[in-house]
Amino acid sequence: MSPEQHDLSFIENRPANVAVQFKERVTASSHREAFRYPKGEGWESITWGETGDRVTRLAAGLLSLGIEPEQRVGIASGTRIEWILADLAIMSAGAATTTVYPSTISEDVSYILADSECRVVFAEDDTQVAKLREHKSELPHLAKVVVFEPGSGSAVADGDWTITMDDLEKAGQQLLDANPTAVDEAIAKIQPDALATLIYTSGTTGRPKGVRLRHSSWTYEGAAIQAQDILHEDDLQFLWLPMAHSFGKVLLSTQLACGFATAVDGRVEKIIDNLAVVRPTFMGAAPRIFEKAHGRIVTMQASEGGLKEKIFNQAFKVGLQVDRLKREGKPVPFLLAKQHALFDKLVFSKIRDRFGGRVRFFISGAAALNRDIAEWFHAAGVLILEGYGLTESSAGSFVNHPDDYKFGSVGLVFPGSEVKVGENDEVLIKGPGVMDGYHNLPEETASSLTDDGWLRTGDKGTLDADGFLTITGRIKDLFKTSGGKYIAPSAIESKFKAVCPYASQFLVFGSERNFCIALITLDPDAMTTWAAENDMEGASYTDIVQSDKVQAMVGGYVDELNSHLNRWETIKKWELLDHDLTVESGELTPSMKVKRNVVEENYKQRIDALYA
Repeated sequence: MSPEQHDLSFIENRPANVAVQFKERVTASSHREAFRYPKGEGWESITWGETGDRVTRLAAGLLSLGIEPEQRVGIASGTRIEWILADLAIMSAGAATTTVYPSTISEDVSYILADSECRVVFAEDDTQVAKLREHKSELPHLAKVVVFEPGSGSAVADGDWTITMDDLEKAGQQLLDANPTAVDEAIAKIQPDALATLIYTSGTTGRPKGVRLRHSSWTYEGAAIQAQDILHEDDLQFLWLPMAHSFGKVLLSTQLACGFATAVDGRVEKIIDNLAVVRPTFMGAAPRIFEKAHGRIVTMQASEGGLKEKIFNQAFKVGLQVDRLKREGKPVPFLLAKQHALFDKLVFSKIRDRFGGRVRFFISGAAALNRDIAEWFHAAGVLILEGYGLTESSAGSFVNHPDDYKFGSVGLVFPGSEVKVGENDEVLIKGPGVMDGYHNLPEETASSLTDDGWLRTGDKGTLDADGFLTITGRIKDLFKTSGGKYIAPSAIESKFKAVCPYASQFLVFGSERNFCIALITLDPDAMTTWAAENDMEGASYTDIVQSDKVQAMVGGYVDELNSHLNRWETIKKWELLDHDLTVESGELTPSMKVKRNVVEENYKQRIDALYA
């Protein structure tokens, strides 16, 4: 279905603001499940009606604290049901949510809250409260902290500066008892172009920048998915993505528009366990999740060896062959189809069961997904639809459809938006999702938005005859060797992750040098399993990756990678780091993107040594 064929009435007649969109959903789906979340050993569920009641009380609580239209209210927390309730309450009070990752260091937390002039902050626990307390003198606007999980340190140390969610709800109920329409009155005043969210991009360089996103941007995002008929009321989402990231936020907008239920648990280490219990029909994720799952399945089969490994390998050989024939519109020979049916029962169904057995599709975003990994999963009957957008475009601008997709592409532009490829092959986007600009940064805004409203994405891309966009690299990441050849490092890096099931990060360098080199890290979980099978159980990660056996193994994978590259792209030298990159070290953003400039600076001597 092309963008011209979509039902644009959803977009044209969308609600005036997110709070109205939420109220309409509560009315339409009052008795249906809205959210479920972990409680003790099990899961607890709340309906849309119950969610509406809680959000109204919390919004009234914010009004009772004196919150005024478009004033900022922060949320410093991981993904959990309270994050969503707080966000909906903030927008229903006419205020604007400012997002803070729980992993953000206290100096950056202070900068974000001061730059945004946050009046109130929802904090997950004592760890987040401690960051606020450390910089309290630098936050003159911050009047109140609402704690999701108050520990012994919160209220004791701060008097009435910190309160609980229950305290806020009680204050809200008192206001509603005195004025039952207080929240409705606040919602009625919210204009479509009012500020709804201020998302500070962790960025790969410099200070975080606050991206100003309107209510009309979020209502558009939900309505655009609704218009494409991708998700429905009877779907069930599993949501673990950081809600401080625009990818998480756009899935909430989509839920309000489409009305499906969502199971919420931000603990990354519980994803696979949760999928088996929740049995969702779809989930959004960053490519790293699929890379890890692919690596884990492949290494588990390799460790079993023998007949099982042979069956597994033959299954994928057949699966990829059948898949290719179907995509090309060619018939599948009878014997091949019989083999495929057998392998589906023996191998592929077990892979699908790992994800709960009901997944219609996954949506991959936030970084580029390797095409080989997407095709590998598809051979097993697991569809990964890649999408694309930026925080600056409210996250969603392109997506592949369950019945219309091309691997390697990020799909078609959302109905109601436009795309063009400009100078230097830069992808430009225009539409209701595009930001107002950067908060307090007029020069940065002017360099990102053209005079006629196009957003410069900074990404290189190509559009095919059917309108499918393929991202070919980040403009500022491209480099030229001293031999004059251009290199797109991200394309090489994602190929290595598809080739090597133990890989965590693979970083290619070579700007103005006469050949390319790589810094490599391996996945600690995968290497623990490897060690147990190779007489190194209990050894440290450092000892494992420095062993001759691992060095030889990685060398083999680099050789395999090089066999798929142009001569000038090949990796001539490489080094295995003795630790993985982490968010905490500042080398990854919270959405798992590598901060290339930070890594290059941190390992400058090692990089230089590889060229010595």
